Amino acid sequence: MPLTGIRETPLELEEVMRAVERPEAGAVATFVGVVRNHNDGLGVTQLDYHCYAAMADKEMAAIAAEVEAEVEGVCVACLHRVGVLGVGDVAVVCAASSPHREEAFRACREVIDRVKARVPIWKREHGDGGPHWVGWKDARIGPDGR
Repeated sequence: MPLTGIRETPLELEEVMRAVERPEAGAVATFVGVVRNHNDGLGVTQLDYHCYAAMADKEMAAIAAEVEAEVEGVCVACLHRVGVLGVGDVAVVCAASSPHREEAFRACREVIDRVKARVPIWKREHGDGGPHWVGWKDARIGPDGR
């Protein structure tokens, strides 16, 4: 069973890499997402990640199983952090191993792309523009901003 899940504690790349180690793997591709100091031209000082934990855990496990079934010979793992994170903190770590690099790269990218698209994790940025939810539009606000 692949290592996947939501954590409130700092993430370690080594833990995720160990989860995909196996003798037949000649390649391990990784992705580490860190909090950057800007977004859309504004400074960022911290991010608050929130999630629907039970659903997020279940969806991350489903994504890992899908990618392992679709990309021959791969083993994947992915952890995402929630809570208050500062600039430079690790928010997400993914790894994929396979006998060859092409499949490892493809699987790692598929995992992070699907996690970003499907897992119920919400991000609130703090910085120059004040705190605001990223990727969320208030249904009460019309297309003209009023």
